[in-house]
Amino acid sequence: MKRRDFLKKAGIGVAASAAFGPVFAQAQPTVRWRLASSFPKSLDTIYGAAEVLAERVSTLTGGRFQIRPYQAGEIVPGLQVLDAVQQGTVEVGHTASYYYVGKNSAFAFDTALPFGFTARQQNAWFYHGGGIEATRPLYADFGLIQFPGGNTGAQMGGWFRKEIKSVDDLKGLKMRIPGLGGVVMSRLGVVPQTLAGGDIYPALERGTVDAAEWVGPYDDLKLGFYKVAKYYYYPGWWEPGPALVFIVNLKEWQKLPKEYQQAFEVAAAEANLSMVARYDAQNPKALQTLLQRGVRLRKFPNDVLKAAQKAAFELFEEEAAKNPLYKKVYTAWKKFREEQYRWFGVAELGYEQFAFPSV
Repeated sequence: MKRRDFLKKAGIGVAASAAFGPVFAQAQPTVRWRLASSFPKSLDTIYGAAEVLAERVSTLTGGRFQIRPYQAGEIVPGLQVLDAVQQGTVEVGHTASYYYVGKNSAFAFDTALPFGFTARQQNAWFYHGGGIEATRPLYADFGLIQFPGGNTGAQMGGWFRKEIKSVDDLKGLKMRIPGLGGVVMSRLGVVPQTLAGGDIYPALERGTVDAAEWVGPYDDLKLGFYKVAKYYYYPGWWEPGPALVFIVNLKEWQKLPKEYQQAFEVAAAEANLSMVARYDAQNPKALQTLLQRGVRLRKFPNDVLKAAQKAAFELFEEEAAKNPLYKKVYTAWKKFREEQYRWFGVAELGYEQFAFPSV
């Protein structure tokens, strides 16, 4: 993707588009879409990306292109958003693609792989590293087209009822953890489960799961996990920069006027970039609040991290050997990751190790 194209999508020129929007909209049809989200409205930042998309699309088209968001469960359950868009129940969805690795493991690349990209690296991969183009064929197989739709930044490692001192403490543990991170955890002895955000607290409270990961302090505080599990672990090695995605029914997308398609892409890019900024602004205060309420902050032991990293890359290679599409994306992803890690290890890490306080 050319730099000029991305800058337009990221919001440069939005003011001009808004100014001219009502003019071209007069000659364009009225379009009304429904958007199914995988997230509850109470999680205002992650659900809010759908609201940002809807508001900006309307503004950029003079009100002619309307998208109405629905929270998880209003139209379909949170983990059935892809199916709803594919079947045409709704025109667009907002979700995490790794919820659907059971359909094809390559869906993980559009959210996060363990020990993969940070949020900045993920956007570099999407917009300038060929990431969007690499996974377009995957979505097309399901009658869909995708656009980056947010990022939470590096996530926390989750809530545990008991302290984790070694890999042995993970064995037999029932944990809410989706995607390839769940597969890696299973290789360390964990029994992974995939639950939508709104279902995690009751499962943790009833003991259906012994541990659960979600996003980070801001959302976790809202969901009240600290009331039923006191140990809060970091880092979330399985999601160092997890991305969300807007998925659109391909037939409906192709019906849109070109101007509406451009408005959608610009709005999606704005929602994508603003989400991580909101989380970065909100998480520090939320973490302090959790600590004041008695939460015990812990770092995963090194043997857990090393075992998880080894298991992760063994899994990646196994998937590449049996899934041609996964292999094609993985080969490009791995090369880009190596380049990014070398660069960030020089500039970003060098500064952070000196300037950031130790916990």
